[in-house]
Amino acid sequence: MADQFQTIEADGIKVTLDLAAGHLRSFEIDHDGHLIKPLHTAPWVDDPAVRNDPGIPVVLKHLSGDFFCAPFGESDVDGGPPHGWPANSLWRFDGEEQKPGGKTARLILDHDVLGAGLIKEITLRDGHPFLYVSHRFDGGSGDISVSSHAMTRFEGRGRLSFSAKAFADLPVEQVEPDPSMGRSLFARSARFTDLAQLPLADGGTADLHDYPIAERHEDFVMLVEGGDPPLGWTAAARLDQGDLVLSLKNPAELPVTFLWFSNQGRDYAPWNGRHQGVLGIEEGRAYSIYGHAASINPNPLSDAGIPTSITLDPNGSVTVRHVLGGVPLPTGWQDIKSIHAADGSLRMTNPDGAAIDHPFDDMFLTAEG
Repeated sequence: MADQFQTIEADGIKVTLDLAAGHLRSFEIDHDGHLIKPLHTAPWVDDPAVRNDPGIPVVLKHLSGDFFCAPFGESDVDGGPPHGWPANSLWRFDGEEQKPGGKTARLILDHDVLGAGLIKEITLRDGHPFLYVSHRFDGGSGDISVSSHAMTRFEGRGRLSFSAKAFADLPVEQVEPDPSMGRSLFARSARFTDLAQLPLADGGTADLHDYPIAERHEDFVMLVEGGDPPLGWTAAARLDQGDLVLSLKNPAELPVTFLWFSNQGRDYAPWNGRHQGVLGIEEGRAYSIYGHAASINPNPLSDAGIPTSITLDPNGSVTVRHVLGGVPLPTGWQDIKSIHAADGSLRMTNPDGAAIDHPFDDMFLTAEG
């Protein structure tokens, strides 16, 4: 398509969008000459064999960076593609609005979602190492699960830190159960509270804070936010790259985090064993990987008061927000103990009590943001 890519820039930060499917093709942050690229793009996005294969979903042909899922997983209510129309259909660039200290770009989905129009806004602020993303459903009716689908890639070892979680849950069936097609190594149908004791299929355990957990595997785990924190977060320290990838959310809006481990675990097209060192950090409001219908019907999470879908408003709008960022990893740091946002700043603290601040729009994730 003509003008498939749209680039938006502010001081020290740049993002390029793939309008063919609404994915972030690239995201770059310049920290005083230290260039950080927090997000991953699949190695086949320019492969003609993949691009021309009618059996490969659009979402996989363009797999990159971050994209919005509505619904998350299988579209088994309206018969749409996997992860819904926002991840698989055209977006129209609707211009930029210059604001004091930054700008906001606006995109409109060409396809409706349960009768709703969907508008994506991406805000960049000068000197902020963060991408502020919102998706607004205008009108429509019914319930739908939603999630971001951010992906990062590790060149070597990494460490994962999280806001407090009530528990983690492994699905009834892992994502690659057929050994002729790929490999999953995590256990099935298991709930655990100690993230350092992730159950494996062979009866052993692994530390979810370590990356990589294993080689040549494809696996999925759901983390459910604990307590009532004002900020939910995941911090991925990419030790060989010397940086920290951040995913931030309002836990009341997106109460679960999905982690997708994709490390040479699929042997069929378009994967062909070449998707290596990738971690999906997907902030959502859905019932695991079970699809649209399972998320809008009663399920163990919704029965426990954890929302797994949003309700569209035929006479109004519903907005979902998410923040992605990347910052240099301070010397000697690996784990993050806490992250707090206040007074225009994001403060990160390590287990030794050392702290570092970065400029941050602490109002964006609130209901008034």
